[in-house]
Amino acid sequence: MSATATLVERPPPRARGWPRRRIVGYALVGLWIAFGLGIVSYLVFAWNAAFFAKYAPAYLQGLGVTLSLVAISMVVGAVMSVPVAYGRMSRNRILSGLAYCYVYFFRGTPLLVQTFLVYYGLGSFRPELQTIGLWDFFKDAFNCGVFAFALNTAAYQAEILRGAIESVPKGQWEGAASLGLHKLQTLRKIILPQALVVALRPYGNELILMVKASAIVAIITVYDLMGNAKLAFANSFDIQAYIWVALVYLVMVELLRHAIEWIERRITIHLKR
Repeated sequence: MSATATLVERPPPRARGWPRRRIVGYALVGLWIAFGLGIVSYLVFAWNAAFFAKYAPAYLQGLGVTLSLVAISMVVGAVMSVPVAYGRMSRNRILSGLAYCYVYFFRGTPLLVQTFLVYYGLGSFRPELQTIGLWDFFKDAFNCGVFAFALNTAAYQAEILRGAIESVPKGQWEGAASLGLHKLQTLRKIILPQALVVALRPYGNELILMVKASAIVAIITVYDLMGNAKLAFANSFDIQAYIWVALVYLVMVELLRHAIEWIERRITIHLKR
């Protein structure tokens, strides 16, 4: 064995001291901790029992409106996403093109603009809507918000569903066909259970985004959680109105995140070794 073959490269010397990235990281963490402690300190020392007693019931009512808005929009959007996802996967160019245009528009434009188009735009067609009996539905700001949110989330959920279905290996379809299963049976019993495991995390992210985006409806006179916070601030000029609502949104997001992670651990336990 030659002398050169016996040479072993030594590992690089261990970095000493405090690198710049480490300093910046600790500084940012320290700033966030200081910011959080500052908010907590402010809420403790500026506690206003009269404010809390006066507006807490309105916040609870607004929370119910927010949860109803998000729940209805997500369910309606899930139903609407099925034909859209089917159109995206269809070999028919017309059907695929229409589904693509729908997804492209609602994913490419802001949700705020879509909400304004529904709330203010449909109001321009009041005589026509009264003729077909839809004005009673669209004259309610809450219904307009649900309609706009459902159209928006349907586009995102359609892409989530399409991607999850296409992620399942084609051999699953071929194996089911060799067993004599119909395509609908294959989709329902074999493909969708596997696809939903893949789609769970994106669906959870979409739900969390919808919860945070629901504050938009406060602009169209819906007294949800954010709408009641605006009303409380307009009457009291106390910044606590927005701090408390921010904490409520934060708690909701964290609860949803942990719930999704728990469900994911439960349904993927067979994948762990």
